[in-house]
Amino acid sequence: MSNPGNVVGGHKANLNNPGTSDEAKQHSKEVLDNEFNGGNVEKSGEKNPQNVAGGLKATVNNPRVSQEAKDSAKERLEDMGQ
Repeated sequence: MSNPGNVVGGHKANLNNPGTSDEAKQHSKEVLDNEFNGGNVEKSGEKNPQNVAGGLKATVNNPRVSQEAKDSAKERLEDMGQ
């Protein structure tokens, strides 16, 4: 079977797509309710620390981010030893 998170995401997208039929939406709702606990999927675990650090570094260097967000990102990077 495919990645459950991707399957759930596809069905949720279908439910919010105004271009899909009522029958398709009903099918997606039934799949989510019957097979995926209403669309609640367990997360796969902890986040990759390198990816988190990369995102925080991007925040620090992004001119469109507030100073408060930059300060928070710098603090978190320091806590990570980066």
